[in-house]
Amino acid sequence: MADMRDKILLGSAALLALGVMTGGYLLGDGLTRAKAADRSVTVRGLAEKDVTADLATWSISYSATGFDLPTVRTEIDNNTKELRAYFTSLGFKADDLRPTGAGVNQYLNNGVNNITITQRMLLRTTDIARAQRAVAQQFDLVRRGVTLQEGSGMRYSFTKLNDVKPQMVAAATRDARAAAEQFAKDSGSGVGGIKSATQGYFSIDARDGEGGDGSADTPYKKVRVVTTVDFYLK
Repeated sequence: MADMRDKILLGSAALLALGVMTGGYLLGDGLTRAKAADRSVTVRGLAEKDVTADLATWSISYSATGFDLPTVRTEIDNNTKELRAYFTSLGFKADDLRPTGAGVNQYLNNGVNNITITQRMLLRTTDIARAQRAVAQQFDLVRRGVTLQEGSGMRYSFTKLNDVKPQMVAAATRDARAAAEQFAKDSGSGVGGIKSATQGYFSIDARDGEGGDGSADTPYKKVRVVTTVDFYLK
């Protein structure tokens, strides 16, 4: 009986040892795989695209000054007529130019009533080439007796950002993968799938740097996006 009991105890001890060894191996292998899965590299990818604006807006302000309200009002009306004639001569439609507001300022100077009427108009068009001609020939407005106030200027906008977003994000991701592959090559590893990714902010700026110093805007733009991608390493 004692020999049988000893054999059972020895067998149980052997099974326990084998279980501990197997469990230790599985635990160690799991930790190794988990450590390998955590290996990653975070890189940034850049994509840029040259585009042409598809919307032009020109905020126009002009004024007339005098001592008699009816006279000043007649002058501002004549200026408005000449302004519309100018844009019509360039081929713009009548509803491309619309009034956005007006203001009247009166003050006494040595007992004399001084009156200034300011008129504000907005030109809005998708014909970029025609808008550029309007800006280039705007001195003709001076010949017509219309003097634009400071701050009147053409602004060009690119409104079709959603049309270029998908391909630009894809391009930025490819650029990021190229950077990750170079890193992996230098470190003797390979690049796996994407662990996480963050799309950066899309910016639209003048293509050649015009307009940044307060000078006239330009219809030639550069769209730019930077993405941050975390790739698994293998």
